[in-house]
Amino acid sequence: MTPRMTVNELCFASAVEVSARIRSKDLSPVELAQGLLQRIDEHNGHVNAFAHLAGDLALDAARQAEREVMDGAPLGPLHGVPVTIKDLHELEGYPFEQGSRCKAGTISDTDCPVAARLKAAGAVILGKTTTSEFGWCGVSRSPLTGITHNPWQHGFNAGASSAGAGAAAAAGFGPLHQGSDGAGSIRMPSHFCGVLGFKPTWGLVPHVPVRNNDQVSHVGPISRTVADAALFLNATAGAHPFDHTSVIAPSTDYLEDLDVDVADLRIAFSPDLGHARVDSEVAGLVEAAVGLFEAFDCNVDVVTPSWGPEGPEIGRFFWAVHESPLAAHLEEWEAEMDPGLVACIRAGLGHSAETYLAMRAGKLAYVEQMHRFMADWDLLLTPSVSVAAFPADRLQPADWPHHPWDWLSWSEFCYPFNMAGLPAASVPCGFTSDGLPVGLQIVGRRAADHHVLRAAATFERAQPWAHRRPTLGP
Repeated sequence: MTPRMTVNELCFASAVEVSARIRSKDLSPVELAQGLLQRIDEHNGHVNAFAHLAGDLALDAARQAEREVMDGAPLGPLHGVPVTIKDLHELEGYPFEQGSRCKAGTISDTDCPVAARLKAAGAVILGKTTTSEFGWCGVSRSPLTGITHNPWQHGFNAGASSAGAGAAAAAGFGPLHQGSDGAGSIRMPSHFCGVLGFKPTWGLVPHVPVRNNDQVSHVGPISRTVADAALFLNATAGAHPFDHTSVIAPSTDYLEDLDVDVADLRIAFSPDLGHARVDSEVAGLVEAAVGLFEAFDCNVDVVTPSWGPEGPEIGRFFWAVHESPLAAHLEEWEAEMDPGLVACIRAGLGHSAETYLAMRAGKLAYVEQMHRFMADWDLLLTPSVSVAAFPADRLQPADWPHHPWDWLSWSEFCYPFNMAGLPAASVPCGFTSDGLPVGLQIVGRRAADHHVLRAAATFERAQPWAHRRPTLGP
């Protein structure tokens, strides 16, 4: 008989492992949920990863999952596996407050497609994770929920609007966490928290309602292992009738061949995209990680993409303009909103249609350059983020230029691949001298999601990370 798992082992076990144990009746979904809820009760006060924890509902779902296992009912790929949903996405009967006092008390009357698909796959929903206000920035705080703390350093940034998901993954609050990424909000928390984050190709996982931000918001997983991210995609990928941008693609098993190393790839490595400032410790860890790919018989070339320096002007213009509709909240709520968000909203106001369309033409040309560049390479490697975690009461690190709203200055490697719709993963590649995680970004061609996951899994075997766990306070 398989040995009984301790509570600590349960909390850090992978979704792939607990799924297999549940199916073989070696693990009770109820025991798993109880173990996680015990850990969350002990440590979430230190981390603040949950906007809304639903322990009673999770236990009810776990009991139902256990009955189905014992009755021999058909089981989905995530049967009994605990997951979380980010509070920028709807979950029927749960609060939907989006990190803002403007939305306090709002209750969803529907499931977003990714939540519905996770439920249909048998997942047990633990609750909803924290987000920055309306998902606007790369720092883990909101006026409604306060600071979400990095599990590796209390008071430090856990990163972007999926910060609760990233912090929960690192803290052992379950194996699978749904995130979304409009300018790095899956990859940044993964980088800061030392976990795996995967932003799929645009439209692979449906997003309803379709966001009015020119197709940059991707839905995907944050987990501790590559295989768990693949399992998430198996359950959630595919076209949806309510998302006209979702991808109609052949059915793919994203777990297939993850155990086979990539080899003989043409890999581009850009340490700065031709313009980005990067802290020296981050740069050194990423460069060392890139060197591992040469051991896989890959051809790695250092490159300076000609399109890179065009990104900052485009990224900042569209980030502010696409926040400007939130100006509708200012008259009533400005004093209770994030001051950085207010500044960003105001920066986006007043642009003419002619200016917007001219900038959009420039953006489309920029995106085309990226796709043409990627046609010559199997993968592009970069830092995930320019800095390691810094105090979450700041918008920029202390030694970086101050700006009332521009956090993009330290995240120049993320938003280009949202605009291009390319798949990208952040994989942990080491720790700074202060013990803070750093991520390597792996970018693939459009629809090459499986290829990116295989490269990430190859790196994971060469330089494992899932055994590294933060020491949490009380």
